[in-house]
Order: sequence, then C-alpha cells, then structure tokens
Amino acid sequence: MSDAVAMPLRELGRDGPMVGAIGFGCLSLSGYYGGGALDETAAIRLIHGAIDLGVTLLDTADMYGMGDNERVLGKAIAHRRDAVFVATKFGNILDSTGKIIGISGRPDFVRRSCEQSLRRLGIEAIDLYQQHRIDRETPIEETVGAMQELVDEGKVRFIGVGEARPSDLRRAVATATITTLQSEYSLFVRAPESDDVLSVCEELGVGFLAYAPLGRGLLAGRFPGPDEFVEGDSRAKGLYPWLTGDDLEHNRALVHELGNVAAELGATTAQASLAWLLSEREWIVPIPGTRHAEYVEQNISAAFLELPESSRRRLDALGRNALGDRYNAHHMPTWTSSPSESSPPPAPEARRHV
Repeated sequence: MSDAVAMPLRELGRDGPMVGAIGFGCLSLSGYYGGGALDETAAIRLIHGAIDLGVTLLDTADMYGMGDNERVLGKAIAHRRDAVFVATKFGNILDSTGKIIGISGRPDFVRRSCEQSLRRLGIEAIDLYQQHRIDRETPIEETVGAMQELVDEGKVRFIGVGEARPSDLRRAVATATITTLQSEYSLFVRAPESDDVLSVCEELGVGFLAYAPLGRGLLAGRFPGPDEFVEGDSRAKGLYPWLTGDDLEHNRALVHELGNVAAELGATTAQASLAWLLSEREWIVPIPGTRHAEYVEQNISAAFLELPESSRRRLDALGRNALGDRYNAHHMPTWTSSPSESSPPPAPEARRHV
C-alpha cells in the first residue's frame, strides 16, 4: 500500500459521518489479550502510525484499562484532533480491580460517564458516543434520550448502541438519532446475520462497527496454542467455546483453507477476512486492534484489496462452516438475542455461533 494513497471512506449509516473504511480498535493496547498494557510511548507511536496510514476512526471505551486507554488516546491525538474521529463507550460498572459488576444506562450515569470521558480524552466533544451494552433494567428510551441531550449540548456529535437486539435498535431509533450499532462480526462469527441485526440496520439507516473482525486473532493465524497464552490473556479463560477444544481445532483447519484463498489473492488471511467483511455492506466499518505496527499496516491494506466475486463466495461458504458458540453459557452476555428474537437452536451437528 502506498502512503500517498488515501484510504477509501465510508459513510456510517444514512446521513452519517464519513470515516476511513477500516478503523482502529484500542482495546488491545490495555492488555486484554495478555502482556499487560502497552507502554504509553509505544501506544502513542502505534496510534500515530495508524493515523499516518489513513485511519480516522479510533474506538476506545471508558472501561479499557479503567480509563487509561482514553487518557493515552487523548495524548496521542492532542495535536491531531482534526484528523481523527473519536469513538468511545460507556455503560459498564467496574469494581476496584476492573471487573464488570453491572451495566447502567441510567440518564445520570450517562451524563457522568460522558463528562469523565471528555476529561480523560482532553477534547471538547466526543465524535461518537456509544452505549457499550444494553441495560435491561433501564428503558433504552431513557438512555438514548440522555445521549441525545448530550448531542444537543454539543458534548457529543453522534450516538450509537452496542450489541443491541433488533427490538432495542427500533426503540432507540424511535427516540433519538442513532448513527451506529457496534457488535462482533467476522467471517467466522455471523450472529448479526442470523439475528437480523444487519437487515434492521439497513432498514433504519444505521451504520455498523464490526469489533473483533479477525476472530480475536484466529483469522489472522495468530491464535495461541493451549500452552502459549501469556498472563492476563482473556482468551485462556474459556469464555469463547468456538476458540476452545475440538471447535478450535476444527476452526483452525478452516483458517488453513482460508490461507489458500488468501494466497491466490496475494494477501494474508487477515486481509482476506477484512476484505470479505467490507464486501458485505458498504456501511460496515471493521475496527481491528493490534499492538504491532506491521499488523496495523497489513490490516489497513485490506481496504485496497480487490475481492473477486468468486473469491468472496468461497470465503463466505468457508466461514459458514465454523463451529462453536460465541460465548460460554455460564458467561452468556445479557445483551445477546433472546430465543424469541433469533432462529431456533441448530442441531448439534450444525451448531453455529450465538
């Protein structure tokens, strides 16, 4: 990829902002996948490198590093504010160790969280403020209503919701101007398709931010073996059945096949996976994260990869063969689709992601 070539832009939803086709997710900088938080200087250098390569959308959250992620991002963009589109999230209540102990969408919590994020980021307005997870105890109308007030006051430019069900999204859109929905979506994790989330986004004109677009490292061919996890790696805790045991071995074999398709395209498995995701809808923006500059550049190059229809179909069919539930039932997030809003559970021999 030539540094002189600007990254293609995408519009986030109907009448939404224009951002780079591939964003940058900042979660990895806080050590979620092990290794501890990246040194501040190295993190800032990585963010600057992404911006230099055309990334505009930078996605963080107040819970990442218990606020440190936002502070580091704020330092990184201090003199580059006009070049970036800052997205952050609120909604998780943490204890003193950073463990999630609750979810809140109460209006007073929304406002307090926004003020804290603004201070940490050191900016006058958040470009995209998102409800990280839906609070089932607070009507979503109250939550997004409070978010819309922040827009009216000039503290937020656009608002979005995370891991929302179709019914949540419809209620939110009926109350406020919702620009984005952020959910996990990748070649192997297809829940937004089976839960009708994508079709509802299209109907309502809501853009889509795809987090974990590289399957938490699996689609990049960099998922650790059972004895290779470093301390603090969340993937070692059994939260993701599709990345565990026999399902993982089955899915690793699919990644090998993915490599064959990618090689024909002159690309890496990560690039082929991101190119497929970009081909699904023109209003989808993947936000891969990494701690390595070389992978930042590789990921961004996917925005320039030409994906023939025949290759797209092969990738699509390959991804549909992935096995395993997205989350462990014991740790099942309350924000996933209820049985009444998703298709009946598939037979064991054809089980899919929840």
